[in-house]
Amino acid sequence: MPLIQTTVPLLDLTAQYEPIKDDVLAVIKEVFDSKVFILGPKVTQFEAQAAAYCHVNHAIGVSSGTDAILMALMAMGIGQGDEVITAPFTFFATAGCISRVGATPVFVDIDPHTFNIDPHLIEASITPRTKAIMPVHLFGHMADMDAVMAIAKKHGLYVIEDASQAIGSHYTNSKGEVKWAGSVGDVGCFSFFPSKNLGGIGDGGMITTQNSHLADTLIKLRNHGAQERYFHEMVGGNFRLDAIQAAVLSVKLPTLEEQHRLRQKNGAYYNEHLHSLVTIPFVKPGFRMIYNQYTLRTPKRDALHAWLDQRQIGNAIYYPLPLHLQKCFAHLGYEAGDFPESEKAALEVLSIPIYSELNTEQKQAVVEAIKAFFN
Repeated sequence: MPLIQTTVPLLDLTAQYEPIKDDVLAVIKEVFDSKVFILGPKVTQFEAQAAAYCHVNHAIGVSSGTDAILMALMAMGIGQGDEVITAPFTFFATAGCISRVGATPVFVDIDPHTFNIDPHLIEASITPRTKAIMPVHLFGHMADMDAVMAIAKKHGLYVIEDASQAIGSHYTNSKGEVKWAGSVGDVGCFSFFPSKNLGGIGDGGMITTQNSHLADTLIKLRNHGAQERYFHEMVGGNFRLDAIQAAVLSVKLPTLEEQHRLRQKNGAYYNEHLHSLVTIPFVKPGFRMIYNQYTLRTPKRDALHAWLDQRQIGNAIYYPLPLHLQKCFAHLGYEAGDFPESEKAALEVLSIPIYSELNTEQKQAVVEAIKAFFN
């Protein structure tokens, strides 16, 4: 079959917004006409919608996914001299926020199948200074939260779910209970960066929790530590979610399940056509994968990356250098070889277009380009 000549972007926000453009512009106008730009009813409305969707008691809209992680650490009093266990194969903010509060990120290698933290390796890294575990639900597949929570309970540790890429993902535990991302740990941290399954029209984030005391603390922290204006109970920051972002997210949230369904359909198409050429994404039995990214693996990643670039097939490497090897973390003393699964993944992963608006011709073009490379 001749190679299909079709340009395919990694993400097409124009196609995503076209069906809801009028609704989005209408709510933006509502916010503008109201002149309530900071917090207010649009933020409250979205928080209620999001709490119901994520199956939590509280959802607090904040300024970004990064700030959600930062606030979670602050709310738990984690700082100088403390340690937080997380994985080195993730976006920088996961460990960057740990450092920003003065704590030390302690890395644990990943499960090579899910790319998430390997719970079997966690206990060996716990010390008297450990205060929390921060599993990352990478690419839209939840970490093994039952195992993480059991370890945390045994050692009296907080659990912060970095669910930035996982809104709507869940798993069914041994009791038959469905556990949603952000509902299992002490808090869940979400990002609404425009490329996410639920993305805003700028930066935005959210923290979820079942704990009312933590929720009260987080609400104060996002507004300079004040419940009442000019009376500050703690040192917080300006971590508020803009009303315009909340309004747009409220329009988009009811479409999220359809976004997930279509991404899963596209993922199934890739799985069918690529499984003999590359390592396709692994989904554990009982887990729902929302495909924030469709990330394949191949030892020929760099050559495939260049090949797809030449053919204008969108692709990206998430993430090319594990955090333990980043220059800014050199003082932690880690070396190449310390986390072999993370390092191997960084050399082999490649994400291809998975957005819900992909049409048949575009999917065929992606598949045929990859087949042509291997042939």
